[in-house]
Amino acid sequence: MNKLHPARFNRRQALTMTLGLVSGLPLLAAAGRAEANNDITFDELYGKVSVLGLEFSDKVKQLNGKEIAMRGFMAPPLKAEAQFFVLTEIPMSICPFCSTDSDWPDNIVVVYLGEKQTFTQPSQTIEVRGKLEMGSWTDPETGFVSLLRIRQAEYATV
Repeated sequence: MNKLHPARFNRRQALTMTLGLVSGLPLLAAAGRAEANNDITFDELYGKVSVLGLEFSDKVKQLNGKEIAMRGFMAPPLKAEAQFFVLTEIPMSICPFCSTDSDWPDNIVVVYLGEKQTFTQPSQTIEVRGKLEMGSWTDPETGFVSLLRIRQAEYATV
């Protein structure tokens, strides 16, 4: 089991009891999916959180630019026809984008789809596959800032 940050553990415990969520679900084995060592969880994204901000984990640094698989929830998209969404650790009722990367939450990843797909309900667990990209980046079309992205992605409900 992954080591949890104390603050995140308390939040996760409360959400698990409140929403009846099951945390730490293993990723499904499926043909054509990323190798098991390329599966990544929200707990594995950052190595350190300090006053200087978030520091990427060694695993993220190793997987940067590679195909990965990750599970989470789809935050409601800003537009019905968007080709991107935010993957979150817990179900959300609003989009969690922030104004700057210094305020970036440690439990979201932006997902840019390879092609448009129909969006799912925010309470439905999904598995995303695509290429991991790390580092601060501002989307020229929306102005949104992100620290982590999964590009050329596709997803399926699980």
